[in-house]
Amino acid sequence: MNRTLRHAILLAFAVSVSAAPALAQKKDKADSTVFATVNGKAIPKVRADALIAGQAAQGQPDSPELRKAVTEELVRREVLTQESIKKGFDKKPEVQGQVDLARQGVLIGAYLNDYVKTHPVTDDQIKKEYEDIKAKLGSKEYKARHILVEKEDEAKAIIEKLKKGEKIEDLAKASKDPGSKERGGDLGWANPASFVPPFSAAMTKLEKGKFTEIPVKSDFGWHVILLEDTRELKLPPIEEAKGQIGQQLQQRFVQKHIEDLRAKAKVE
Repeated sequence: MNRTLRHAILLAFAVSVSAAPALAQKKDKADSTVFATVNGKAIPKVRADALIAGQAAQGQPDSPELRKAVTEELVRREVLTQESIKKGFDKKPEVQGQVDLARQGVLIGAYLNDYVKTHPVTDDQIKKEYEDIKAKLGSKEYKARHILVEKEDEAKAIIEKLKKGEKIEDLAKASKDPGSKERGGDLGWANPASFVPPFSAAMTKLEKGKFTEIPVKSDFGWHVILLEDTRELKLPPIEEAKGQIGQQLQQRFVQKHIEDLRAKAKVE
């Protein structure tokens, strides 16, 4: 359900259900495609169906109260639309542009929803992605501290202080990394893939309790790294990760499809 429809139904529920007029679709109405009539103008039943279906998709059961709320919202929208047209807003270019964009949004949503249904993610694709993630992350997690400075000479000076027995927790106060300096440079437990390659390469070569004796250069500056500990990386079993992986793959496939369509488009 798109944002416009969701907003509409939320507005409907903001109105007391008991106050909603009993304008639900009449059984004796000759035209089954008409939901209600306002000032002689018919409200198509498909509008009500869209709102009700959207709520059903979110777990809201169909009920007389829901239909009253939907009816009231559709009636209010029709009343306001009629007043807007009377004032000629439907002829204004800026309004027409917004209407066009809203129409495009609905059509795009329908197309992509259909694409997702007709191109489901398979179990084999999920399994392959899971194995790729495992291979990328490796088998270990690392607990490290670091100090980030702007110049290589600053990093070398810090290394000399560490060699003399000063604590990295104290020296980290001079770090440029705001996320770890207040924690004594502590980066917590993390996988090497979480860091930029130069940092990861240096960290994974260290022994426990050792620090880099040569400053490590990255796009952020110069690092001094101390490795505190390592442990085995435990990933959740594929059964637990299946839903999340499937969702991520589906998003990736949709994005790829959009990019392919864009690449084929003739733009002048």
